[in-house]
Amino acid sequence: MWCFSSSTRLSSLRRSVAVSHTCAALKQTLIHQHRSGSTTVRKSTESYSYVIVGAGSAGCVLANRLSENPSESVLLLEAGPKDKHLGSTRLSWKIHMPAALTYNLCDDRYNWFYHTLPQAHMEDRVMYWPRGRVWGGSSSLNAMVYIRGHAEDYNRWQSEGAEGWDYDHCLPYFRKAQAHELGPDRYRGGDGPLHVTRGKTDHPLHHAFISAGQQAGYPFTEDMNGFQQEGVGWMDMTVHRGKRWSTASAYLRPALARPNLSTEVHCMATRVLFDGTCARGVEYQQNGHTKQVFADKEVILSGGAINSPQLLLLSGVGNADELRKHDIPVTQHLPGVGCNLQDHLELYVQHRCTQPITLYKAQKPLHMLKIGLEWLLKFTGYGATAHLESGGFIRSRPGVPHPDIQFHFLPSQVIDHGRVNSQIEAFQVHVGPMRSTSVGWIKLKSKDPKAHPIIQPNYLSTDADVWEFRESVKLTREIFAQEAFDAFRGPEVQPGPGVQSDAEIDAFVRRKADSAYHPSCTCKMGGPGDGEAVVGPDLRVHGVQGLRVVDASVMPSVVSGNLNAPTIMIAEKAADAIKGLPSLHDTGVPVYQPASLHTQR
Repeated sequence: MWCFSSSTRLSSLRRSVAVSHTCAALKQTLIHQHRSGSTTVRKSTESYSYVIVGAGSAGCVLANRLSENPSESVLLLEAGPKDKHLGSTRLSWKIHMPAALTYNLCDDRYNWFYHTLPQAHMEDRVMYWPRGRVWGGSSSLNAMVYIRGHAEDYNRWQSEGAEGWDYDHCLPYFRKAQAHELGPDRYRGGDGPLHVTRGKTDHPLHHAFISAGQQAGYPFTEDMNGFQQEGVGWMDMTVHRGKRWSTASAYLRPALARPNLSTEVHCMATRVLFDGTCARGVEYQQNGHTKQVFADKEVILSGGAINSPQLLLLSGVGNADELRKHDIPVTQHLPGVGCNLQDHLELYVQHRCTQPITLYKAQKPLHMLKIGLEWLLKFTGYGATAHLESGGFIRSRPGVPHPDIQFHFLPSQVIDHGRVNSQIEAFQVHVGPMRSTSVGWIKLKSKDPKAHPIIQPNYLSTDADVWEFRESVKLTREIFAQEAFDAFRGPEVQPGPGVQSDAEIDAFVRRKADSAYHPSCTCKMGGPGDGEAVVGPDLRVHGVQGLRVVDASVMPSVVSGNLNAPTIMIAEKAADAIKGLPSLHDTGVPVYQPASLHTQR
């Protein structure tokens, strides 16, 4: 389903690359026979060592790391356009200005515009799922919040069958990727490609939120990506020198000068080409023509939790019964493809602000002009941040081993994914559970690659999820009631004073909760004995050769936090595995354990 076009660069280099794995004998004479016997595809000279499908948060990392070896040739394919960068004749300011992030949510040039099935437990609402379709993928559309999740998320992955993906083996790759403005330590990286910074606005409402959280009894954390996730504090952002720092900026653009890296945009990939069960290339459409490109070593899918399973299914890898319904020849029966879909839901608790210090005025034409000019001239000011500068993680009840509720505080009001301007001076918290038990799926709508798949997240389908959301509202109200907000707190806008009982809160959640844009887990990592697993710990697709999936879809379960940082980590770790290098590891790194674990939140 991704787009790309053919390229003729590196032809002499490509011809010199040796074939690896079980498909070596097919390099010169590849013939792909459909199971139906109706089509024969002969190999052209258009081949690369690696073909990466999807130039998003993971694909850009892989393009950089795999092309570090000049003897390997790499082709990176992307459905959308380039993210016109600073210095281009046409600047994509909607991408590069951090404060402009909501514009991307309604721009179909950069966005897949996915929608779910009506949600039975949420008043049959159809949920909007924006996903990146541009260089950098969703890292070019997201809110730039850099959160890794908790150490125990990765230890849980190990227990779920993702051998070698425990915290000891993941932390070094978070460090490898990162260049934190506060400098390196046991948890932070200092010289990686991904620049991470703290907010610079020093806004009084952010200070009020952090103080109120402490007054409510939660600890302050110096670094929620370090020793102690639990508590309230300042959040990290993928912003560098006032500009969004997507994986396109961090990884792809610095590698573009390498002669062994080719990139293509604006074409539709329709399926992975197989010889038997050996992946040998990708078929695609461009300008009404069907074309092919071949991989001498591996095809790597990095399209994300929706696109990667969709392309597997279109290629005949998935539940055989479902594939036959769409008249797709079965390459490999793998029933877990598209299953295990997990996401984070969140809602907004909003208050009027009694002082004119929110971002309400920033949307007025003169203020927007002033903010825009300052950003264009100096990359400073209110245009240089996404304004989600403070937040926190708390435990919903005693005995929960690590935080299961997350806060993002914003000194503004968000309506309909930011597609409607704020109406009043207001502030809000985005709040929601981190480890929901509702699990969904993705299936093909048809065999047409251009048709969006059917997305069924099954939101709020368990009693545990309903209870956690109810607690999220109550605990947020408790924080907003603290003395630190006395100088700013006006009437509650949402849920509103008329929503008090458990039944009223539950109804509000069903009516107003929305996706936090964290779809994951649809190509689950696990051992061969796991009937839902799609890839092994090396991220090779079970039952086939020459094919890996590297993106958020391989998570066995969703992490307790935002997904961009973990996806980049996955790609960094996968790159070493693809190169045949042993995994980095760091044993015995201390992790905070609350003294009050069994007695209080």
